[in-house]
Amino acid sequence: MSPTFASLSIRNYRIWAAGALVSNVGTWMGRVAQDWVVLTELTDHSATALGIVTGLQFAPMLLLAPWTGAVTDRMPKRALILMAQATLGVSALIGGLLVVSGAAQLWHFYLLALLTGVATAFDNPARQTFVGEMVPAERLANAVALNSASFNLGRLVGPGVAGLTIAAIGSGPTMLANAVTFAAVIASLLLMRPSELTPAPRSARRGSVVEGLRYVRSRPDIKLVMVLIFVLGTFGMNFQLTIALMATQVFDKGSQEYGLLGSVMAVGSLSAALLAARRGEPRLRVLLLALVGFTIASGAAAVAPSYLTFAIALAACGLSALTAMTTANAMVQMRTEPSMRGRVMALYMAIFFGGTPLGAPLVGWIGDVLGPRWTIGIGAAAVGLTLVAVSAWLIRREDVTVSYESQRRPHVRVTVRPTQIMPEAAK
Repeated sequence: MSPTFASLSIRNYRIWAAGALVSNVGTWMGRVAQDWVVLTELTDHSATALGIVTGLQFAPMLLLAPWTGAVTDRMPKRALILMAQATLGVSALIGGLLVVSGAAQLWHFYLLALLTGVATAFDNPARQTFVGEMVPAERLANAVALNSASFNLGRLVGPGVAGLTIAAIGSGPTMLANAVTFAAVIASLLLMRPSELTPAPRSARRGSVVEGLRYVRSRPDIKLVMVLIFVLGTFGMNFQLTIALMATQVFDKGSQEYGLLGSVMAVGSLSAALLAARRGEPRLRVLLLALVGFTIASGAAAVAPSYLTFAIALAACGLSALTAMTTANAMVQMRTEPSMRGRVMALYMAIFFGGTPLGAPLVGWIGDVLGPRWTIGIGAAAVGLTLVAVSAWLIRREDVTVSYESQRRPHVRVTVRPTQIMPEAAK
């Protein structure tokens, strides 16, 4: 089997990947339909309303992270994922029925977004750490990358299908289709062989939440990754909002063209995930260079003069952003003790997605006041300035050298000499 797909040789992971792919396609269909309903059916293209819905979906990740991480380390992860997926499916079903019946109001979507956020706050750390129970340690990075590939394959197919189904049968039936796809993940979990799983040691101590925070605080290498991922998630990864605004207000496009933009961006993301699956051990230099690429690509998207050039820039944004996210995720998981992984990954997901409740309403307000292009430009500026600050800190504190070699195969080399400040930072 190709090294890119090595984890698929494991039966439990193969079943999981199949179910997750179906669910991911449905999830992206549901997201596009939800945003379309909020923008065009419940409001008059209100960026602020869409920002609030997006923020409510991610706020629980920020508020509940220490607790959900502790629950993940103390409960069987498969059972926890089953409960969370059932809740997410019911939420999607209610939203679809409200739209189909014509009874939907904006406050309904605010409440459903909050319910989805609570369920996701439990689901995300459990899903992230459950990968380590399905595959051996030497294939963890590969499995993490394949999870990202599955997510972005869903992102590639889902928005395009959503655009077609919204135009053909309406947004309500599209949301109902998403509700049905949750059955795929539930079925995959029930079909697994528990005897072939390798559960991580479970914590039984009540002080486990505090222990998780102390563990992260004692690891400068993990904290550095979390700072970078916080800025990227808070200001740079608001494409659910920014693509909708650019498509409808700047380029005056309909639901099909809007859905296509999400698929175009997913082409770059899927390519990055597959490349990451072949890469092996994640490195700090890959994370930093990916964020440089994201700064350039998102800046180009913000000033794109046409729909076509905007789409091309989005593909580059997807490639660089997914490279950064996959690398950061694998770095944190591989550097964390298995017994602490649930709490650490809950904090990681809270920092990455939990910044959205702060960033999304702000970005939505910027879109209403300064225009849609600034909703992307602010992300490029924030990530770029953070990179400058982090680079200066690394050069001053960690004895980092950067060199460019042009002979034979040109490449940039970032060398970090491990110190007590940043032990075993990717060399």
